[in-house]
Amino acid sequence: MEAGVRELGYVPVAEQELKPPRRDRRRLIKRGVMISLSVGVIVATFAFFLPSIANYADVWQVVKGLSWTWVVALVVATCINLATFAPPWMIALPGLGFIRAMELTQASTALSLVFPGGAAVGIAGSYGITRRWGFRGRDVARGVTLVGLWNQLMNLAFPIIAVFLLTIEGDELTAALATAAFIGVALLGVVVTGLILVLLSNRLACDLGDVAARFISWAFALVHRGPVSWGGESFKRFRDEVGDFLEKKWPWLTLAALVGNLTVFGVLLVSLRALDVPASEVTVIEAFAAWALIRIIGSIPITPGGIGIVELGLTGALVGFGGSNAGVVAAVLVYRFLTMVPTLTLGLISALTLGKNGPKVRAPQQPEFPSP
Repeated sequence: MEAGVRELGYVPVAEQELKPPRRDRRRLIKRGVMISLSVGVIVATFAFFLPSIANYADVWQVVKGLSWTWVVALVVATCINLATFAPPWMIALPGLGFIRAMELTQASTALSLVFPGGAAVGIAGSYGITRRWGFRGRDVARGVTLVGLWNQLMNLAFPIIAVFLLTIEGDELTAALATAAFIGVALLGVVVTGLILVLLSNRLACDLGDVAARFISWAFALVHRGPVSWGGESFKRFRDEVGDFLEKKWPWLTLAALVGNLTVFGVLLVSLRALDVPASEVTVIEAFAAWALIRIIGSIPITPGGIGIVELGLTGALVGFGGSNAGVVAAVLVYRFLTMVPTLTLGLISALTLGKNGPKVRAPQQPEFPSP
């Protein structure tokens, strides 16, 4: 009797509970592997690789030598960097004031720094926070898409600019930087061309969306992932909702994104000069090239906020350009502290106060389109 029931596909509930679905087990194993990899990279970087480049005792001696003038310069550079988080969001989501934009960006960036693959978590956090404040879903989706897209365009453009500047300066290009620039040129060309085609007409938007969906679904199938749920209609909705907005706002959004990203580099440059890495060792262009390269590498979601990967990669690039070992390690550690800890602190404070006295946003009475 029991054998016959089993042949019909029935398994007792108690037995089902003892045998979790195979997919869940694979997911848990994959998550465990990713956590172990993240921890391994972080431990190896700070316990083995960085000390092999410069002894921590020597690094501390360099940090102790900071003058009050340089301390003030580092604080000012950090404050300027934090202040430039808000403008891109203020442009992409009209009605969002500076204070609320600061709360939003600090909280979402803190999420992206804490969790592996945190970019997706940061985006989800941005969407949830702004919806809680009363912004319409379609406006929030547009803001999230544009801010994220413009930041990625900057990341792709910076290695290209760095290669051009290094060529003018007469420096030899590293293989990694040349590769990053080549990839940046290709991807930037594809993204910009695709964006232009999407904005030209609904027909092109639908066709391009269908092609992109088929390609991504094919790529996902190679790693045993399901097909994407979006397609040509999603691209068409994007064009309908973003086209007119971008036509008016793209110059300001580009400027705000550019300034916001360059102020991060400003913190690195001040850190280098403050911690005994002068222009005679690492020029501004060389520092920019190293930073641009690591921005690409650090975007790979292996560890939270790229911890370990960014420190090691940036140190190796700057030492390769001629920076002193102890000075470079000290500068990189200070730079990472100033670009992460203030944001984590402000993000925690923002998370505790979000939703209190939120802005009153009146959404027009019209149906929402689902986000692409």
